[in-house]
Amino acid sequence: MERKRPGMPSGARMPHQGAPMGPPGPPYGGNPAVRPALTNPTMEANRKRPAPSQQQMQQQAVQNRNRNTKRRKMADKILPQRIRELVPESQAYMDLLAFERKLDQTIMRKRVDIQEALKRPMKQKRKLRLYISNTFNPAKADADDSDGSIASWELRVEGKLLDDPAKVKRKFSSFFKSLVIELDKDLYGPDNHLVEWHRTPTTQETDGFQVKRPGDVNVRCTLLLMLDYQPPQFKLDPRLARLLGIHTQTRSCIIQALWQYIKTNKLQDSHDKEYINCDKYFQQIFDCPRLKFSEIPQRLTNLLLPPDPIVINHIISVDPNDQKKTACYDIDVEVEDPLKAQMSNFLLSTANQQEIASLDNKIHETIESINQLKIQRDFMLSFSRDPKGYIQDWLKSQSRDLKLMTDVVGNPEEERRAEFYHQPWSQEAVSRYFYCKVREEIQYFIGCIRSIFSTEISQFNKWTYNILLDESNQYLVRESVSYLNQIFTLPLAATQAQSMIDPPLCLTVV
Repeated sequence: MERKRPGMPSGARMPHQGAPMGPPGPPYGGNPAVRPALTNPTMEANRKRPAPSQQQMQQQAVQNRNRNTKRRKMADKILPQRIRELVPESQAYMDLLAFERKLDQTIMRKRVDIQEALKRPMKQKRKLRLYISNTFNPAKADADDSDGSIASWELRVEGKLLDDPAKVKRKFSSFFKSLVIELDKDLYGPDNHLVEWHRTPTTQETDGFQVKRPGDVNVRCTLLLMLDYQPPQFKLDPRLARLLGIHTQTRSCIIQALWQYIKTNKLQDSHDKEYINCDKYFQQIFDCPRLKFSEIPQRLTNLLLPPDPIVINHIISVDPNDQKKTACYDIDVEVEDPLKAQMSNFLLSTANQQEIASLDNKIHETIESINQLKIQRDFMLSFSRDPKGYIQDWLKSQSRDLKLMTDVVGNPEEERRAEFYHQPWSQEAVSRYFYCKVREEIQYFIGCIRSIFSTEISQFNKWTYNILLDESNQYLVRESVSYLNQIFTLPLAATQAQSMIDPPLCLTVV
């Protein structure tokens, strides 16, 4: 009789599976031939995992490759200490790696600084030169059309940005929100003396403005130019302007100047930092002895006025000698800093990202190749020092890996040896095995006897029912039933007692 451990069928052996411990490729890769005398190199279904299909394995490999590519970090570029000890020249690579780390940190810090700078308005003061000129068209007596028979003048308002480095020039009208030309009311009347232009969402930008009116005398005019401030600016109340020293500024700059005045004069309450104790100037402006700092923006609404327009007085001359004269004015305007566009392009630029990514992948692949070569070298060295001991360690390692990969119960490597079954526990295991087998056979015989008795009793009941239908046989039936009860009482009692006693004894009672 063949000996075996309980729970493992005869002839079952662990096949040699899993990745080898040595370096990849032949002669260490691949599946070895099956050992002689092993008829069925398979395992029970409950001792191994179901093998995945080839398509599932390919999909899993692709997912693992993509996951590993995403997880590649700076640490994957570092050479192990043992390799650095074997190759002292690799220290130059480590120095370059440290320099690259510092460079990446600097670039990242600068990118963050640029992103923060782009959130704030970046303005640059420039000079906008304004050109005002006019032409006079005298009346022609022989003119056929009505326009030539009446004297008229034409006013031109143009301008350009001085020293503009931008390739795309801004239109003149884009600097203004509105333009009003006020002519002499005595000459053109109260209804026709104003020429207005106001910006709308659908306004098309132009390089200048032209105004044509009939007339043959000099005309006094006033130009009112309202600059288009971005972000919007406001004119301060005269009292607040004298206190802060600001005439026209953005809302954020005005609040910042107020906070600076409060800190300088120590107006913040020492017990409750949320409140501000107003001095005599603040009391005159805000009309209260004490206020919260969060109330200042709301109270500033009544103290901020639209900025003053630029006022230019000009005389439209009809003298032919003054036709070539042009009046020039320089206006300070704020334009977008050209550096802002360069900073935005720097953040959005991806020209070098692909090249950097490809070089990083090459570095990672090179490091992986170096690590694989180091593993092969260690394998060869260990094998050359002690071939027998290394092969034994290798087999043990393969056995442990195989056990983890297949969820094997027990230790198949030890179970296939005869010494495993000569241990002290083997006698007890054999006794328990035979005890379980005998118990199963007894249970089977008891079930058979129960089924036989149940069949006989059911047939007897049918026969008794047919006899009872005849009244003449009732006396005979009563006698027969009492006799049969004496016969079947002992087996039925024994059957009921089977579940309360040891199964081997049940067979003797029955």
